[in-house]
Amino acid sequence: MEMRIDEGWINTARKVVSPNCDARPGDGALGLIVIHGISLPPEQYGGPYIDQLFCNALDPQAHPYFESIAGLEVSSHLLIRRDGELVQYVPFDKRAWHAGRSCYEGRERCNDFSIGIELEGCDHQPYEDAQYACLAAVVTCLCAFYPGLDTGRIVGHSDIAPGRKTDPGPAFDWPRFRSMLMTSQQ
Repeated sequence: MEMRIDEGWINTARKVVSPNCDARPGDGALGLIVIHGISLPPEQYGGPYIDQLFCNALDPQAHPYFESIAGLEVSSHLLIRRDGELVQYVPFDKRAWHAGRSCYEGRERCNDFSIGIELEGCDHQPYEDAQYACLAAVVTCLCAFYPGLDTGRIVGHSDIAPGRKTDPGPAFDWPRFRSMLMTSQQ
């Protein structure tokens, strides 16, 4: 199935609606894609916990780490699981709560004008081939649909929140991703 965007949702994504979003301020124009890394519990993959976190349904008793993030209201537009599964939580015309305190080219509050894409992973373990392939396809689709986005405006969470965030971390292969992105756009 060809990937496309319909009313703010990618047609090939599993849809899990998060309440953690709101209206974008101003004209709502998009101008940035932010790549993140997430795993719950840390460095464990494949469970239901990311969906639960983004939907405010995470049981703090399910794992000791979850007590430290209880009550956190966060989301992302997209998650790419280790096997390449694409999950969407927030439509692109809404502001997802993924970047927190952040700044890009002198402009603060990156959530206002960005799309957040989480990769299931952590800073020091390599991401999977299927994740890079899905990410390249998603970014190509987003850039084709939204005129304010382009491949030169893609950053890691660590780039817009230095000293506070480290993801997607040194395990994310930026040259590999950019090469795949160029290939997917041809």
